[in-house]
Amino acid sequence: MRARRPAGALPLLLLSLAAAPRGAGAAELRAGVFDPPRAAPEFSLLGSDGSELTLGRYRGKVVILGFGFSSCPDVCPTTLSVLARARRQLGPEGEQVQVVYITVDPERDHAERLRSYLGGFDPTFVGGTGSAAELEAVRRDYGIAAERTASGGSYAFAHSSYTYLIDREGVLRALMPYGHPAEDYVHDLKILLGP
Repeated sequence: MRARRPAGALPLLLLSLAAAPRGAGAAELRAGVFDPPRAAPEFSLLGSDGSELTLGRYRGKVVILGFGFSSCPDVCPTTLSVLARARRQLGPEGEQVQVVYITVDPERDHAERLRSYLGGFDPTFVGGTGSAAELEAVRRDYGIAAERTASGGSYAFAHSSYTYLIDREGVLRALMPYGHPAEDYVHDLKILLGP
C-alpha cells in the first residue's frame, strides 16, 4: 500500500498547508498546518458503535480523522498503533482525543467488523462505514484517493494515508503525513487541547 495524493474537492484546501505564514500557535505544530484553518466537512455515516457517526458528535474533543480498511496489511495497522500509543502517552488528556477511522472498503467493513478491528488498537476508536456512494462522498470532501487493486485471490486498496487533526470546534487545523511517530502526534495534540 502506498500513500496517494489527494483527489477531489480538497486539493485547493491542501494547497494552503505549507505556503502561507502561520500564527504563533500554528507554527509550533509538527503536522502540515491549514492556514487559514477552516471547518471540517461534516458527514453522517454508520458508526462502528452502532450509532450515527458525525463530527458534530465529538465537538469539544480533538478528532484525529483517518481513512483505511480492516484488511490492510501494513499502513493502516501501523497508523492505528501509532495513534493508540499517542493516546496512551497523553495520559488523562487522551480522554479528550477521539480517533475516527473511515473505511474505504464498504463491502467487507461492516460496523461489527470495524468495532472488533479498531478495538484491538484502542476500545475508544470509532469506525465509520456506509454505502459505497456515501463513503465516496466523504472521501471527495476530504481529498482522499482510494483505488481497489487485485491482491492474490482477493483485493486491497491503495489509498491516501495521512490523518487530519480537527480541533474542539470542528475546525481543520493540520494534516499529519504517514510515518510520523506517536511523539509528533502527542506534541500537536497537546497544543490543540490547550492549557
